[in-house]
Amino acid sequence: MKFGIDRLLAEPELRAPLAGKRVALLAHPASLTADLTHSLDALIEAGVHVSAMFGPQHGVRGDLQDNMMESPDFTDPVYGIPVFSLYGEVRRPTGQSMSSFDVMLVDLQDLGCRIYTYVTTLLYVLEAAAAHGKSVWVLDRPNPAGRPIEGLTLQPGWESFVGAGPMPMRHGLTLGELGHWFVDHFKLDVDYRVIAMEGWAPGDAPGFGWPVERLWINPSPNAPNLNMARAYPGSVMLEGTTLSEGRGTTRPLELFGAPDIVARDVIAEMRRLAPGWLAGCALRDIWFEPTFHKHAKTLCNGVHIHAESHFYDHGRFRPWRLQALAFKAIRQLYPDYPLWRDFPYEYEFGKLAIDVINGGPELRDWVDDAGAAPGDLDMIAARDETAWAEVRAAHLLY
Repeated sequence: MKFGIDRLLAEPELRAPLAGKRVALLAHPASLTADLTHSLDALIEAGVHVSAMFGPQHGVRGDLQDNMMESPDFTDPVYGIPVFSLYGEVRRPTGQSMSSFDVMLVDLQDLGCRIYTYVTTLLYVLEAAAAHGKSVWVLDRPNPAGRPIEGLTLQPGWESFVGAGPMPMRHGLTLGELGHWFVDHFKLDVDYRVIAMEGWAPGDAPGFGWPVERLWINPSPNAPNLNMARAYPGSVMLEGTTLSEGRGTTRPLELFGAPDIVARDVIAEMRRLAPGWLAGCALRDIWFEPTFHKHAKTLCNGVHIHAESHFYDHGRFRPWRLQALAFKAIRQLYPDYPLWRDFPYEYEFGKLAIDVINGGPELRDWVDDAGAAPGDLDMIAARDETAWAEVRAAHLLY
């Protein structure tokens, strides 16, 4: 199969509209061609006049580990072009940076999750392009989580840098398809196009969204493999809790734990509460000691989520429900456990991070309500998931 960047390079007719245009590239370390050439180098080699670069969260170089660690602007040392940060002093392109190009190429590997900030960065770029009369092309890449939909829809008033609009946590679209939805939903008057992939089959084994013939390159520092991408729509909620999500270990966002929980008890309680929500993966109780971040240098007991190998069932694995169930099990076993982390999350102040992540308080309310059963959460989530499936149908390219 071919990603969007590979088709743009291989088919001169696709590049023809770029002739005589100043071109900006929004990219990161995973913005690579099939032969592992960075898109910047490949585009310049192909004769495209790249006049500027833009970097999302974690930077063009992917060198910044945690959330809310800002990247500066700089000048590319090889080509001498300006590199503008969209996760530094600003998160929306400014007039100065918008004057540096005519067409922006967006070549970002996404994870298929509403909270992944590249989604919101695309919206901000489209809005700025509409305001400044610029064109935006997405060089499409796979959604490694495939087409499944899961989670609650972001509620009005809960928009943030991790919540660009009313979609569920696992949206099941590629970045190119999301761009079409943004243009339609927000009524943007912008020249937008997608250089579509060729041969992407999101329902096919063994990758179910990720073509196994392509190497996995971290799109952000804590996205090390396909298992993480599959678990992420659930495990990302751990960022709003006092539980470790595995930052400071070699398997971040695939596991969770703390010094003061008993992992085997948690798994047993999850199985008692909603055994069907554990389907499609394997859970393994583990011990780990983060080298940094939450519970640094403290021995933790935890759970590793294996959505891989023969344990993985693409149609049955529901990571958002799985992680919600883990929270519910902890609340049942330890009623007074200080589960929710109170701190500024992605520049949102005065709101609990877990609510910002979920686009509203419904998930937290369900966890904390001793009388709420798994079926209660399933009912409201299923409502949102069905509605989103109808909305997104018009924007599917594959």
